[in-house]
Amino acid sequence: MKRFHVTTFGCQMNEHDSERMKGMLVSLGYDEVAERDDADLILFNTCSIRENADNRFISHLGEARRLKTENPERVVGVGGCWAQSVKDEVFRRFPFVDVAFGPGQIHRLAEFLNSDSLSAQGYFEFEEFSGDLPSHRARPFQGWLQISQGCNCACSYCIVPSTRGREQSRRPADLIEEARRLAADGVREVTLLGQNVNSYGRDLPPAERIRFSDLLGMVNEVDGIDRIRYMSPHPKDMREDVIAAHVELSALCEHIHLPLQSGSSQILKAMRRTYSRERYMDRVAMIRELLPDCAITTDIIVGFPGESDDDFACTLEVAEEVGYDGAFTFMFSPRRGTLAAEMEDQVPHPVKKERMAALLEVIQRRALERSQRFIGRSMEVLVEGPSRNDPTRIRGRIRHSKAVNFEGAAEPGQMVEVEIDSVTSQSLTGTQRLLSAIRA
Repeated sequence: MKRFHVTTFGCQMNEHDSERMKGMLVSLGYDEVAERDDADLILFNTCSIRENADNRFISHLGEARRLKTENPERVVGVGGCWAQSVKDEVFRRFPFVDVAFGPGQIHRLAEFLNSDSLSAQGYFEFEEFSGDLPSHRARPFQGWLQISQGCNCACSYCIVPSTRGREQSRRPADLIEEARRLAADGVREVTLLGQNVNSYGRDLPPAERIRFSDLLGMVNEVDGIDRIRYMSPHPKDMREDVIAAHVELSALCEHIHLPLQSGSSQILKAMRRTYSRERYMDRVAMIRELLPDCAITTDIIVGFPGESDDDFACTLEVAEEVGYDGAFTFMFSPRRGTLAAEMEDQVPHPVKKERMAALLEVIQRRALERSQRFIGRSMEVLVEGPSRNDPTRIRGRIRHSKAVNFEGAAEPGQMVEVEIDSVTSQSLTGTQRLLSAIRA
């Protein structure tokens, strides 16, 4: 039996793509191994959103080159957004790579591996969504449901539209059929994925066109699905019907990820985000009105070209006012082929670092304040496994997407009630109330 090893960089979409790669390889008779040294096929699923993702990948690729030198029969493959972005030079720069493919060409990997000659091949054309690939999930009780691919936005800093193509929504009937298959296979928590989930359906034929909120309602009706999440929405498309769905649908979790990127309307315009600070705060106000207990998380970029001290102060003001439950924060990284990479007034790196430190202080302080509301409450936890820092404890996640470490007795995939007694900005700690509270 041939063996494979996959290394994944980047977002949840890449994690899902890697699970599909693994499922396809297992169906071809390959066996997954934990170490690259033991693999006949070494694969990288790459990201190109941030420069540090590029750098980390290149260092890993150096190890693959060494292993390829030791055993020329090994196959080295590079997939994902980075591969798509350098499609015209990947084999010239890295001649030891055997196969390269974009995120829309995962299925072509099987074609390559089954060909008579394993000479270098590249697959980079945008095609229809290949959603019927088997999936080899990291956790049997959690699954991804990709509702669309590509993106029609034109954010000046983002390379995704050029690596994943135009937005294509999948048919509702196909999605519900897949959700039912996931539930039948033991999935209790499903996360709907798209580059902009709440623009779902606009490109579908009129007879099949539905809103994202309608799709959420349809998935909510699938027997066996206890929790529904989604990533990521765009503030310009976050409307009342989606927020109201969190109130009306029993499985839809009390968590909304609402990317801010900047609190300055001037910088948002330069980013081509198509909303202002005021419009963003209107969305937050609507969430707080309809869902007072809802967790709100976000993405923020520090040091975008032209960002002044006053612009950054606006970002700090929004972070203070919203009080995020968590945030992904990034220092601006110019990406080849984007408008922002060519802009003047690039912010010096030391200034970015200083601003990042100030932002993190606000984010973590407000997140800790927000976490206080859980102390003394009994929360439903979906068990994921042993705690990362203390193997004598159990780790899981509440519907608000906060991690919980607790004392008790439960198996991965079970639901238990945990009484929260202490918190940090990122996680909660507690004790399982009763063994009888376990819900299989």
